[in-house]
Amino acid sequence: MRKAVCPGSFDPVTNGHLDIIGRASRLFDEVVVAVLINKSKANLFTVDERIELIREAAREHSNVLVESSHGLLVDFCRARGIQAIVKGLRAVSDFDYELQMAQMNHSLAGVETLFMSTNPQYAFLSSSLVKEVATYGGDVSGLVPDLVLKQLRERLAQ
Repeated sequence: MRKAVCPGSFDPVTNGHLDIIGRASRLFDEVVVAVLINKSKANLFTVDERIELIREAAREHSNVLVESSHGLLVDFCRARGIQAIVKGLRAVSDFDYELQMAQMNHSLAGVETLFMSTNPQYAFLSSSLVKEVATYGGDVSGLVPDLVLKQLRERLAQ
């Protein structure tokens, strides 16, 4: 069975993330979305909330699982028999950082990293940008799934 992981913080999950997840689900038998836990980061949504939002948003892909992950991604992969990491690249600046990570992950555990170019429709999109725009009342509909938009508005209204 060919397995891949799509890692990220997904705070919140965007349509750009879902595009990469959906495309990966057509290439692999199983895709695990790993919601990374970084205690030094201030998140808008809890890990459990992010997992539920992704599960709901990706439910059309029957081969996509969603789990949390802390520690080294290669340990997560090793424990689940995952052979590949799938990462979306928006720009050359993403590549510089991601290439170093890919080389480190291969060095540590022989896990391959596959880069997918982001759909140009989402090339500018990031969770941080979505949160910032939404915080100031900007319209982020069309950038996140409707269920995420609803949760985002409710959270920011608090």
